[in-house]
Amino acid sequence: MTATSAAPASRTPTPFAPPAPAEPAPLWVHCPGCAAPVYGEHFRRGLRVCPACAHHDRLGAAERVGQLTDPGSYRPLAAAPTVCDPLGFTDTRPYPDRLEQARRDTGLSEAVLCGTATRDGHPLVLAVMDFAFMGGSLGCAVGEQVTAAAEHALATGTPLVIVSASGGARMQEGALALMQMAKTSQALADLDDAGLLTVSVVTDPTYGGVAASYATLGDVILAEAGAHMGFAGPRVIAGTLRQTLPECFQTAETLLAGGLVDGVLRRPELAAALTRLLAAASWARRGRPMPAEWRDNAPPLARRAEDLPEDDTAAWATVTLARDPGRPTTLDYAGHLLEDFQELRGDRASGDCPAIVGGIGRLGPVPVMLIGHQKGHDTRELVARNFGMGSPAGFRKSARLMRLAAKLGLPILTLIDTPGAHAGVEAEAGGQAHAIAENLRLMSRLPVPIVAVITGEGGSGGALALGVADRVLALGNAVYSVISPEGCAAILWRDAAAAPTAAAALRLGARELLRQGIVDAVVPEPEGGAHRHPALTARLVGQAVAATLHELVPADPARLVADRRARFRRFGLRA
Repeated sequence: MTATSAAPASRTPTPFAPPAPAEPAPLWVHCPGCAAPVYGEHFRRGLRVCPACAHHDRLGAAERVGQLTDPGSYRPLAAAPTVCDPLGFTDTRPYPDRLEQARRDTGLSEAVLCGTATRDGHPLVLAVMDFAFMGGSLGCAVGEQVTAAAEHALATGTPLVIVSASGGARMQEGALALMQMAKTSQALADLDDAGLLTVSVVTDPTYGGVAASYATLGDVILAEAGAHMGFAGPRVIAGTLRQTLPECFQTAETLLAGGLVDGVLRRPELAAALTRLLAAASWARRGRPMPAEWRDNAPPLARRAEDLPEDDTAAWATVTLARDPGRPTTLDYAGHLLEDFQELRGDRASGDCPAIVGGIGRLGPVPVMLIGHQKGHDTRELVARNFGMGSPAGFRKSARLMRLAAKLGLPILTLIDTPGAHAGVEAEAGGQAHAIAENLRLMSRLPVPIVAVITGEGGSGGALALGVADRVLALGNAVYSVISPEGCAAILWRDAAAAPTAAAALRLGARELLRQGIVDAVVPEPEGGAHRHPALTARLVGQAVAATLHELVPADPARLVADRRARFRRFGLRA
C-alpha cells in the first residue's frame, strides 16, 4: 500500500500547467447544447457559455480558479499524503493505471484544486473540483484536500468556497471513500462553530457522496445555470428502480423551487455574487464599524402616544391605507435602501415561499440581513406572492437566514406587511404553527441586533414571527393586531360588514401601539401615505433604521438578548 496523490504542494505539479495541446484550439466550435457554430475565442472568453442557447459547457478546475479569483492571487495548499490503492482494485484496468491516465489527461494530481486566493481583495480558501478527473469522484486524496482546505480556513479565519462537480464517491477506494463524506462534513461543522462563511457553488453534475456532504452544507448554495444535483444519478434511479423520471429532474431550477439552493446564476454572475457575500462576512471581523453620522440622521420620530392624534373614527381609513397596493414592498425597500443585495432563497427542506423574501445587502457600509413579507402592486403579483401570507417554508427560510446572520455577526432588519400567516390545508399539513413557534423562540435568543419595522399590515402570528426584535418601529399608517378587522367582525359581530367597527374596537393604529409599548417609535409617512411617495418613505425608514442600529450594534450580545427578552416579558403586566 503506497502513499501518494495528495502530497504537499511542493511535490505536486503546478495546477496551471496541463500538457500542451497537440494542435491549436479550433477556430470554430459547436455548442454541445444546441450544436450552433460559435467562434472559438469568443466561446472561451465567454466562459464557455453559448451566446445562442446559454448552454453552460463544463469548465476545468484551473479555468474555474481563473474565473472566480483575482489574477495571480491563487496559491495551492498542501495536504497530507493518502493511500493510493487500498483495495488493489482492478476492473478492466488496474486502478493505478486509471489514476495515471487522469493525471496525464488533465495535468492535475487529483480531482480537486485547493488553495488560497482573493476575490476583489477579499481573502478566501478555495476547493474546486474537476469532473474531467475520473468524474470528479470523491476518494481519500480529494477528501483529505477538501478537509485540509477547511482546516486552513479555520486556522486563518477565512471564508471557504467550494465548487463541486462530481459523480459521487470513488468506487475503487471502497469504504474509505465513503468515510470521506463524514470527514469533510465534520470539517465544515468546525467552520460553523467558528462563525466562518461557507459558500457552495454547485456545477454540472454534482451527485452522490459529494452532494450528500460538503456540496450541500454551505451557508449559501449557489447553483450554476444548467447544473444537476442529486444523491442518486438519473441512470442509477432509472436502471435500478425502473422509475420514469419527471421532466427537469434534478435541475438547478427544480432545486430552487424545492427550496434546496439559494439561487441559480449564470456563470458570469458567480464572481460578483461571491464578492457580495465575502464583503458582508468581513464586516464583523473588521470590528463592526458604524458610521458616526447615523446617530443624528434619524427623521423626527413619534415616541409617545401624545405625539400622535387621537381619532378612533380614522381606524378603518388607516387599515385601508396600510393595505394600499402602492405601498413599498420588501423588495422595493431592498432596491431603495440596500446596495449589493443578494437574495437568498429556500428553506433547505420543502420549498421556497414567495411571500417571505430575504437576503444580504449593505445599508451604507453596514451589511444587514433583510427579511420581510412580500406582497405586490397588482393582482398578478399579489396572487403569485400569496398576498404576503407566509407558508411554513417561508418561516423556515426566515429562520435559516436569521441563523446565518447570527453566525456571521450581521444585524437583522425585518419588514412586516402581512394579513397573517397562510391558513390553507397545505400550510397546516406542513406545520405552520410549528414553524411560527420556532421563529418566536429563535428570535428571542439571537445574539445580534434585530430591528423590525411594520410597514403596512401586521396581522397576527404571521407578523409576530418576524417581530421579536430589540426595537420595533412602525410607519404612521401601519396597523398591528391579533386578528384582521374582518375576522374579528365575523366572529364577534357575526357580520363581516362590521369590520370598520371592529377596527376601531381593536385599536390597531400607531397611537395605541405606542401607548402599550408594542412599538418603540413611529416613522412619519409622507403626505397622503407611503404609496404616494415610495422613495421618500424608504429614505425615512432607512434613516430610522440606521439610527437604531447605531444604538444597538455596539451593545454586548448577552445584554442584547437579556434586554430583548425583558421587553417581551413585560407585556400584559400592570404598571
